[in-house]
Amino acid sequence: MLSDLTPVPVRATTTISEAGAYRFRRRDPIDVRVSRLGGRVALGFLHELGHLLDHQVFYDRKTRTWASAVHVAFTSWRAAAATLERRPLPGGRHRQRYFNSTHEIWARSYSQTVLLRSGDRVLQAQLTKLQADDDPHVWPADQFEAVAVEVERVFERLGLTQLSLPLAA
Repeated sequence: MLSDLTPVPVRATTTISEAGAYRFRRRDPIDVRVSRLGGRVALGFLHELGHLLDHQVFYDRKTRTWASAVHVAFTSWRAAAATLERRPLPGGRHRQRYFNSTHEIWARSYSQTVLLRSGDRVLQAQLTKLQADDDPHVWPADQFEAVAVEVERVFERLGLTQLSLPLAA
């Protein structure tokens, strides 16, 4: 991925209250935290990485708006994501509203896309199990394919899909 972002620390935690957290101050990332408890390390890491990417593409301090909600590169993704069923998550109305916010749906769809497209049997098996268990953090495969394509297209539109490889002498 093409980026001028300086390295962001990833810290393992033992919290049981959340699978992970992306922490930032204004436009600057502080760290990504991922709990090694609960068996969701890959999903938690990818989810928080989705937040990091979303925040770094665009962030308005006054409105606290992230790229996923307003950036033109996300327009088709927003339309595709709007067709997904709302997955009820444990908790009250505030928690439901939070988990159905645009930046949370982006992070969830980003992480699911990476698991789906990874080509890694272990990661794909984790996604298959989450779907078979009807886990509310992921969507059923038949609903999600169009969204996965749009997640990939976001990166194409942003110019973040090319790798610079050194040429052999």
